[in-house]
Parts: sequence; C-alpha cells; structure tokens
Amino acid sequence: MKVMLRNNNEGHLLAYVAKKDLEEEVIKQEDTTDGKVFTLANGWQLAFPTLTDPFKLPQTIEARRLA
Repeated sequence: MKVMLRNNNEGHLLAYVAKKDLEEEVIKQEDTTDGKVFTLANGWQLAFPTLTDPFKLPQTIEARRLA
C-alpha cells in the first residue's frame, strides 16, 4: 500500500494511508530484516523495505502492513 510520510507542525512523524483514509502518528521506529518498521498510534505496524536513513519528507512510499 502507498503511505505518505510527513512531519506535523510539532515535528512528529505522521503516516497517511489514502486507501484507508487514515492518518496516525508514528510512535515507534525499528530496523528489522523487513527494513524499517513503524508502529502507528492505532497499533498498526508498517514495514518499509526501501526506506533508508536519512529520509526526506514529505514522501510517498510503498509499505506492507505487518499487524
């Protein structure tokens, strides 16, 4: 699924999933074998296999939902 990553006015990382009309704050970031895994405030975990540090914002990138 396509996910747009951006910072809000307070500097927190947000993830927006257009197909679900969902925008949540990223509360946890991990580096795993699946690439970067972000945990959203609603409990979703999204894997970004092609995201590298440092990443430029805003950007839209392909992600896979883990949980």
